[in-house]
Amino acid sequence: MDATVVEAARAAIGPVGVALPINFAAPPPLDLQRDAVRRLEAAGYRAAWTNEVPGKDALAQLSVLLAATGRMAFGTFIANVWVREPETAHAAAAVLAQAYPGRFVLGLGVGYPEQAAAVGRSFGSPLTTMRDYVARMDGPQRFLAPDVRYPRLIAALGPKMLALSGEVADGAMPAMLPPEFTASAREALGPDKLLVTGLSIIPDTDPDRARQAAREALSGYLARPTIAAALTRLGYPDERPGAVSDRLVEASYGYGGPEAIAAKVREHLAAGSDHVTLLLPIGSDFATGIEQYLELAPALTELG
Repeated sequence: MDATVVEAARAAIGPVGVALPINFAAPPPLDLQRDAVRRLEAAGYRAAWTNEVPGKDALAQLSVLLAATGRMAFGTFIANVWVREPETAHAAAAVLAQAYPGRFVLGLGVGYPEQAAAVGRSFGSPLTTMRDYVARMDGPQRFLAPDVRYPRLIAALGPKMLALSGEVADGAMPAMLPPEFTASAREALGPDKLLVTGLSIIPDTDPDRARQAAREALSGYLARPTIAAALTRLGYPDERPGAVSDRLVEASYGYGGPEAIAAKVREHLAAGSDHVTLLLPIGSDFATGIEQYLELAPALTELG
């Protein structure tokens, strides 16, 4: 891995960015997406991220959004390994990196068993799957792609995947976990790797309503074994769907008004994150979510 790539990425993405709102019902029109990222760029955000599931091509999406902006960096949070073959993933990433120097970050993740099943694949061992995927990205066929380096990160919620991120990638992308995990991830990765943290947020100035929305979202996430296991390792052994403690809500979520969310971002930065990506609840309306990000911008963009 190239230390200069990590340093360039840190400078490009800055300390805080936003994940474009996710609604699986229907993709927002591209004209709406172009307008949204231009407005986010004008508001001072330096990076935006997009998700990927079977049926959606995040790299094609980012090619449109990169062309629509002048300096904003874009990344995948995450590109799903079940969507495309690793040789194709590398070639597409290299093309974007060559076309838009310093403005593209590739985040990779194995996702969930149902995503593998959606394309007729067996989920198997996530660690083996990711190791093999990255090895094929770096195989002989890479010479058919543009000869350009780009930051490559791996979604990691456990110690083994974090270790793999430090071994075969430029860093890691954990999400939906408290700052304690960010601190442990930084310790595992060391100072020379890129750490991009996903922070779930509820931007609602009614604290009781925001806290309840966060509690309901966390209840759903606790059904995911990887998240439940990560929280147990952090000292939250009694958390379970339908019984989420105030302690976990306070630790895991940024909720409330702009200053409260900015304070939670600062916690992750202080714990060792290079960049914090804001994640609105899944199912958020795209246009409404963009407006929420714009309202948060004055409190967040001053961080970097």
